[in-house]
Amino acid sequence: MAERENRRNRRDRDETPEFADRLVAINRVSKTVKGGKRFGFAALVVVGDQKGRVGFGKGKAKEVPEAIRKATEQAKRQMIRVPLREGRTLHHDIEGRHGAGKVVMRTAPEGTGIIAGGPMRAVFEMLGVKDVVSKSIGSQNPYNMIRATIDGLQKEASPRMIAQRRGKKVADILGAKSEAPADAEAADA
Repeated sequence: MAERENRRNRRDRDETPEFADRLVAINRVSKTVKGGKRFGFAALVVVGDQKGRVGFGKGKAKEVPEAIRKATEQAKRQMIRVPLREGRTLHHDIEGRHGAGKVVMRTAPEGTGIIAGGPMRAVFEMLGVKDVVSKSIGSQNPYNMIRATIDGLQKEASPRMIAQRRGKKVADILGAKSEAPADAEAADA
């Protein structure tokens, strides 16, 4: 009895939409055959929980809904976690590259909003970033832009991660900036 209830709870948890998804691009391709043309569809989807996790996927099928479903499943499997400052912006400025695509992402003060082009905007919205300024340079291909954005986001590090790597406390890492002006004032006095 308890096992059946656990199974039901697990199924309910799987069905609840904890992730939001955004369709970025659909590409229709045709193959000419003896009887005419056969159409296929490729979909690019970005999925995120809007709390610091995001992923993208692509799916191909003969029908659009099936292509979107495949892309969404792949995106959920390939999710990455990105640390956010105050849950609204990036910790530091970053650059991402993929192929000929290059993206620059900068932190922004509160109230700035998402200043980004189409595919990058979808990534930031699904990630849960509220304030960011970004620019894509080079490739305008949505696949390359999203890959470059994800590449940059994987490089981001929070003060906690850096402190852990260096074996220090977060206050030691963040305190280094605020101690410098105090020392200068003491020298002047």
